[in-house]
Amino acid sequence: MHVLFLEIQTESTWSVASIGPGFLAAYLRRHGHTVSIFTVTLDHTVDDVVAAVCQHAPGLIGLSLTTRQWLRARGIVAGLREQLDVPVIAGGLHPTFAPEQVLAASGFDLVCLGEGEGAMLDVVAHIEETSSLPTHDIDNIQRPGEPRPPLRPPLDPLDELPFIARDMLNERYGVRHMITQRGCPFPCTYCAARMYNEMYSDYGRRRSNASVSAELTALRSGAAGDGLGLSYIIFLDDTFTINHKWVRRFCRIHTENGATPFSLHARVETVTQRMLGELAAAGCKHITYGVESGSERIRREVMLRKVSNQRLIDVFRWTREAGIITTANYMLGMPHETRADLEMTLALHHELQPHDFGYFVFYPYPGTPLFKTCRDLGILPEGYETMPANHRQSILNLRDLTNDDIGEFYDRFTAIREASYLERYGSNLSASGEQTVRDTYKHTAATG
Repeated sequence: MHVLFLEIQTESTWSVASIGPGFLAAYLRRHGHTVSIFTVTLDHTVDDVVAAVCQHAPGLIGLSLTTRQWLRARGIVAGLREQLDVPVIAGGLHPTFAPEQVLAASGFDLVCLGEGEGAMLDVVAHIEETSSLPTHDIDNIQRPGEPRPPLRPPLDPLDELPFIARDMLNERYGVRHMITQRGCPFPCTYCAARMYNEMYSDYGRRRSNASVSAELTALRSGAAGDGLGLSYIIFLDDTFTINHKWVRRFCRIHTENGATPFSLHARVETVTQRMLGELAAAGCKHITYGVESGSERIRREVMLRKVSNQRLIDVFRWTREAGIITTANYMLGMPHETRADLEMTLALHHELQPHDFGYFVFYPYPGTPLFKTCRDLGILPEGYETMPANHRQSILNLRDLTNDDIGEFYDRFTAIREASYLERYGSNLSASGEQTVRDTYKHTAATG
């Protein structure tokens, strides 16, 4: 059977497509099914999507959705259902933690909760065999009006999965995206990825170094079949640096194989000065750290991130000294946050001296502890389900901050970024919102 994934874009910048469909496509193809993807850009209308679906003629349409993609996806799928009768299944973070909301929307027939490879294979096999949607229970698959189904054990070991289907990703210039693990052990209250551990009790698994090395070798040899080769690697793991023994072995193997440059995400609690030196020697060029707030009170009491400002300052300094580009990520407009807390974030930023930084207004994602906190505090507004994430404003009725406060600090962060870009590059690369230091490095690394 043929499965078509719709990738719903909500930003105009270059970004990798959802990783989930890439793994699902590889798994379904291994079992004899065909899979393709259609990227729904900001310019595409519902009629454009209908035409694409008709051209692909799928037996099933799949979508992997975050909360930020949900509202646009809902409108597109509703429009599709008015013209076509192709079954639709949705998975990913938002459907996993808000399945009833998704299934109540027009056009969505099934939701896949949690890890999807085995469940999707069962659904596809049933539709192929019967030409109808499943009417019996399939673990991980929820149907409208029915209770949450049991979950099958997560796939283990991850080495048994086929390598991700690269044609499902929007990769350019030989810049490749990699996942080496699933699950996150940290209790951050704002992150939905952490909640997979709550669902499964123990979700954390990591591929062997041999598996990761084999995939990179295949990319270097052109085995992906797209002619892009391998010029740069972006590791998308939430925290690449969790297991020091695994990281040290990766650095040794990667150096032996040519030390292709790479980027990763880390937490300052999980790195040491020695590790940063080993990563730099192995080709690490860029690390993104989640700082989130300059207020230790907000990090400790609201986010459950028990890390000191001094630790953050030390690690950013160590990373710079190792010759690695740093990016810091911040959040504005947290519950219980005050103007004084936001001033602390600005002050800490100046001490960290990152090469680049991202700054985002907090949005409460369903399934996270902070979503429940916002609901319990009564600061979720009526109709919040239809309010998209806004870069400058909070959807919350915060008690200690106004949207004017948040907008002011957002503008102050923007001014800092513009000034830093002018100083470094002689132009304001951030003015269009479409290029950061990370994007600049990726292109430079890929084109020489």
